[in-house]
Amino acid sequence: MHLVIFLMSSKSVDTPMDLNTKLLPNQGKPISDPEQYRRLVGKLNYLTVTRPDISFVAVSVVSQFLNSPCEDHWNAVIRILKYIKKSPGKGLLYGSNNHTRVVCYSDADWAGSPYRRSTSGYCVSIGGNLISWKSKKQSVVARSSAEAEYRTMASAACELVWLKQLLQELQFGDVTQMTLVCDNHVALHISSNPVFHERTKHIEIDCHFVREKVMSGDIKTEFVN
Repeated sequence: MHLVIFLMSSKSVDTPMDLNTKLLPNQGKPISDPEQYRRLVGKLNYLTVTRPDISFVAVSVVSQFLNSPCEDHWNAVIRILKYIKKSPGKGLLYGSNNHTRVVCYSDADWAGSPYRRSTSGYCVSIGGNLISWKSKKQSVVARSSAEAEYRTMASAACELVWLKQLLQELQFGDVTQMTLVCDNHVALHISSNPVFHERTKHIEIDCHFVREKVMSGDIKTEFVN
């Protein structure tokens, strides 16, 4: 109840997270009620079903500190709630665009975490309508921005392959070729270059997977600024 009263009287914010803030484990004083933190983060995770704008903050950041949340982590969750307060009616709108093209946009934040792990992110649309999205910290440290981007492309390609099988089972439209969009020229070059170089050997499995889907015509790649 005290939290509700506080949020009702507090000022809303324009962004779900302060870009200049880097959250770390054991950052600040441990909070007195960790269960309240876990309940709030769980509700935020549920909200990401219709609010992709908080997926990175709710899933990839504050969820990392569920075991031992501290004051700085709590303040980050409160900021998300203040952001949601500013736009309670924001959500996803779906319309008819007279096509069923499948397009996936992928991107990566290279070495953005305090431990220098990159964060992958992609969103998939059908007929111009957003239907799938994900934001997740990569399990290994990428040695270059191209590697981080390419690992994201591999994750996005897996999602596209699964989605194509699902749409075919549902007999939804004519899903022939899907488009994977990326903003990294080097990663796009790796996806179509049949020659492996020494610098790409450590991501060889991802290279094989994405290139196989490109060569078979299931996926085509495009560049976006």
